[in-house]
Amino acid sequence: MPIRAVAIALALALTACGTRLGHGPAARVTHGVAVGETTDSRAVVWARCEVPADLEVRVDDRAPTRVAVGAEHDLTQRVALEGLAPAAEHAYRVRCGTGPALSGRFRTAPAAAEPAAVRFAFGGDVGGQNVCRDAARGYPIFAILRERQPDFFIALGDMIYADNACLERGALGNAQMVGPPPAADLDAFRAHWRYNRADAATQAFLASTTYYAVWDDHEVRDDFGPDDDRAPAAPGTRLFGPGEAAFREWAPMDDAAPLHRRFRWGRHVELLLLDTRGRRDVNADPDTGLEPKSLLGAEQRAWLEKALAESTATWKFVVSSVPMSIPTGRSARDGWADGGGTTGFERELVSILRAAARDGVRGLVWLTTDVHFATGLRYRPFADLPGFVVHEFASGPLSAGLFPKEALDPTLRPVRLFLHGPPAGQEPRTLDAALPWFNFGLVEVDADGALAVGIVDGTGRERHRVTLPAPSS
Repeated sequence: MPIRAVAIALALALTACGTRLGHGPAARVTHGVAVGETTDSRAVVWARCEVPADLEVRVDDRAPTRVAVGAEHDLTQRVALEGLAPAAEHAYRVRCGTGPALSGRFRTAPAAAEPAAVRFAFGGDVGGQNVCRDAARGYPIFAILRERQPDFFIALGDMIYADNACLERGALGNAQMVGPPPAADLDAFRAHWRYNRADAATQAFLASTTYYAVWDDHEVRDDFGPDDDRAPAAPGTRLFGPGEAAFREWAPMDDAAPLHRRFRWGRHVELLLLDTRGRRDVNADPDTGLEPKSLLGAEQRAWLEKALAESTATWKFVVSSVPMSIPTGRSARDGWADGGGTTGFERELVSILRAAARDGVRGLVWLTTDVHFATGLRYRPFADLPGFVVHEFASGPLSAGLFPKEALDPTLRPVRLFLHGPPAGQEPRTLDAALPWFNFGLVEVDADGALAVGIVDGTGRERHRVTLPAPSS
């Protein structure tokens, strides 16, 4: 038999063998890779294949793990990695079937007793108000995020705008990649995730760190709750279920994981991620009953109060997609603050902070977004407990409309530390003019427990910085 014929026959045989072994066809990983839910010994790897195949994940020098990828979850799949070494750099490779591999890296958390330095970023609001993927540059801020090399990134909600459209000409006058129309079913929600995660800078960033997924309203629609999720353009169409399903499919997290969860990063850092959407009472209901209106629901509120009381971390970071004292919402308040009206969820927040003060919680910091500008606030919410101090840092947008405002609800007695947003009447009209106002938060805790929180803009410049010593016990 001629040599060329032998080579062809051998190649066909190897392909058939691979298929029989369950490896599947030579398929591409379509939207990069991501790692999430990282602890000191565990992480979850996420990827999406272009066709049904086996997803193969190899971490460090371990034997590969393979799981089937099917169309029922938009060709996405996750693999849990167990028994990892703490405070270590881990490299991984992912491929679909026998196709080309993509690589990534992440760092596991230090053990809870370890006085390790930790650096992490947080931000939200991507592709809203027709400020979407630039045709030439995509989402530039993700390259800046990658340069800062955070140990992890908290994606703090509105990482898609399922109720917005991305047009050929953007709100800033630039040429954009055209996106899908507003979502009214599961496939349409998936299309919004595919659109944003097709960005090359986003993929490169997610391959370099850990990603903790949090949702806010635009993962479904503006100001939604579980009882207020009907599609305006399709009366009777419920959006909550398909919106959550798509969010989970595109997040590097366990299938059954609750959206409120906690993660420890050494002696100094604990994250308490909240679900501020899936359990809330109706926004329009008045907060005037005997019991406070609830944004979290009874189970999650009890979990948060218990977690704060028992945490031994120097800094307890409560991750809330909606802000504490900045009034939000349209016909009714959508966040914690009531803004002097009867809606909002202010009484529940006051009760949570009272419980924290009662339990002697120190080092309490809230990380928020949703308002499309950055700000820092210090609270001494209770006149009778002047030693109880809380800080809030809001960041955003990563790439969306800019809506700075100075109004604050006075209930928690806020003191503003900084505000980063364009002055009224001077809103940017080009992408280059908007980049200095796009931003993310960067948190750095040193080995002694001292804290610094900075706001970094879309050009890489740090615009504000607040430093706090480790709280005394």
